[in-house]
Amino acid sequence: MTHDNLGPGDVPDDFNWTAAEADLGDLPAADVLDLNQARTRRRGEPNPADTHYEVTLDDEATPGGIPVETPETDKAGRRPVIPSAWSGWPNVKASLRDTGMLTWYRVRFHGVRSPWYAAQALFWATWGLIRVLGAHIRWWWVSEQYTLRQAAADRQDDQAWYKLHREVKATRAWRGFVILCEVLLAGFAGPVLWTLAPGWVLVLGFAGAVALLARYGRPVDRPIVSAAVVASRLRRVNPDIILRAYYAAGLGHPDKPNQQVMFGSPMSRDNSGSGSQVTIDLPYGKTFDDVIKAKGAIASGLDVSINQVFITRDPSSHRRHVLFVADRDPLAIPAGKTPLLDCKVRDIWTEAPLGLDERGRKVSLLLMWISILIGAMPRKGKTFTTRALALFAALDPYVMLLVADGKMSADWEKFRLVAYRYVCGVVPNSRDNDPLTHFLEMLREIKKHIEQVNDFLAGLPTSECPEGKITRALSRKYPLLRVWLLVMEEFQNYFETDDQDVNKEIASLLSFIKAVGPSAGVIILSSSQKPSGVGAGDVSRLFNRYRDNHDVRFALKCGNDVVSRAILGGDAYAEGYDASALPTGRQYLGVGILYGHSDDTAVVRTYLADHTDAEKILVAARKHREAAGTLAGYAAGEKVARELRDSLADVRSVFLPGEPGLHWAVIAARLAEQLPEHYADATAEAVSALLREHVPSVVVKVKGEGARGCRLADIDDAIGRRKSA
Repeated sequence: MTHDNLGPGDVPDDFNWTAAEADLGDLPAADVLDLNQARTRRRGEPNPADTHYEVTLDDEATPGGIPVETPETDKAGRRPVIPSAWSGWPNVKASLRDTGMLTWYRVRFHGVRSPWYAAQALFWATWGLIRVLGAHIRWWWVSEQYTLRQAAADRQDDQAWYKLHREVKATRAWRGFVILCEVLLAGFAGPVLWTLAPGWVLVLGFAGAVALLARYGRPVDRPIVSAAVVASRLRRVNPDIILRAYYAAGLGHPDKPNQQVMFGSPMSRDNSGSGSQVTIDLPYGKTFDDVIKAKGAIASGLDVSINQVFITRDPSSHRRHVLFVADRDPLAIPAGKTPLLDCKVRDIWTEAPLGLDERGRKVSLLLMWISILIGAMPRKGKTFTTRALALFAALDPYVMLLVADGKMSADWEKFRLVAYRYVCGVVPNSRDNDPLTHFLEMLREIKKHIEQVNDFLAGLPTSECPEGKITRALSRKYPLLRVWLLVMEEFQNYFETDDQDVNKEIASLLSFIKAVGPSAGVIILSSSQKPSGVGAGDVSRLFNRYRDNHDVRFALKCGNDVVSRAILGGDAYAEGYDASALPTGRQYLGVGILYGHSDDTAVVRTYLADHTDAEKILVAARKHREAAGTLAGYAAGEKVARELRDSLADVRSVFLPGEPGLHWAVIAARLAEQLPEHYADATAEAVSALLREHVPSVVVKVKGEGARGCRLADIDDAIGRRKSA
């Protein structure tokens, strides 16, 4: 059967329509081709149906998971009838204010961008109109049937082809009539509405039509109106994800008996709203130390940064701990400027602001009764942190500040405005002609002050001093009982001078001050970038004892775990706190581990007070002291009374006839006995340091016992050289 002369729309007169319709049911099912997808593939574009514009951060939780954001309930589990945000007039006002501010912000945001929105809407509406017309044409032409007709032609099945051809012609006729009616209706209704309808109706109708056409015309990933408030993409954890992380870290096994990780509390948002927390019970035999070692693996299992994972020991069990997962890296968020910039008077008996912890909570320190060790690598915020605490004390006009800047930097220069004593450097320089001597005198003065305070307190009645130590009231009442704050920047430099006798005396005095000073109201701030490997022999022993006896330690980024342990202590390292593991980068400056201030060891982002801020605060602190009448010492222009004595003559005077040499200890004892008004507190090391520029320190044998001292001949030679000069 051939039909060579037939056109594409012609049907032969002898065509058997009944047979064709009967055979149509025997055709195999044909897939309907989506022409939109086909055209997309031909253009090499991704298929919108297969393209995801949102990134799924978490796996789907299995049934039984506890919601992260638990609803607000009371102790009985009942939700409030009226939400807390709208309960009570103060809350209502606050909620209305917040809502109004947010609404006003959105109005301004979108108002500025409205011309751009209109331009985009017109463009995409035009494209949407073209798409609507194209869709009408494809609908009228019954394009979807082309595949069936092509399949019949490929099989040379004339009956099926003619059957489909007849149906498509009938469908096109009907759909063409529908489209014609649409055109006639639009052509009739359009002029009528334009003539009779009010203007506002026309505007609303036009705006609605543009909006609908623009919505149809724009791509799904190209919104016209941008969001005024962008919601953060946060890691939403749930119990299943936590279990996955712990099992992947080797802290348990879901299928082995007694190896399952359990939850000791429901998962909930932290009170600060900055993350999610839950109490974890490890399998029996697993410890808190295992969790600390696996912290990196847990972070990997949670698919977050290790800086977002915080693990806190639970005192009730060694296998229990609290897991806190922050929404974002909290350590990279600056704590901001110090609140001391208001320059108001502060009270040393209250807590000093230090910074914010990983949950955004304020961290403060009560400086009374403690000593603080601060250590870090260079340029990590050590000096700024130490200075911030000293600035707090400076704003209390009743605190005596004693500053020793061991690195001779400009960071502490402005403290001359308020300092009772000030020492700069360890070698003579343009700002301090004899820093070691001045530092020794400052330490001796502190020691003498401690002894005087303790004697004074011992003489007070118990009704006024019930605990045998100073109080706020006593420090205000008696000038002798003022709080003293000793600040030492790079204090290790004072243990490493060229004179071992000076090193020993400094180490001995600092050990005494550290041991006895707190009860007398002496606070110590020590900072160092080299907290270990200092000195040798007794100096090294005394240095380590002084360093290890600090009550509170703050370690910023350290170069290795050895330095971190030297600052924080071995116990902190055993608990998993390692300052060498803190992140690096400019955004992490001032971030450190605060150990010993409470049972909760925090990772703190310290407040910032730069040089300009420090000068502003210190100028105000000086005014406070002038107003209170407490400006004293170096800041008040007071010169330390240093009587110029002939030390060589004094030492020469304690030698008895026939003594060729004496030990330093004997010389110190005789000086204290014969000249108590000048040498009452003299020690062997102090006397040796006093004469170090004049006579050598040698081993002297007296009655068969050898020890360090000096020879009479050397003293006479020194006196003779001085006279001849």
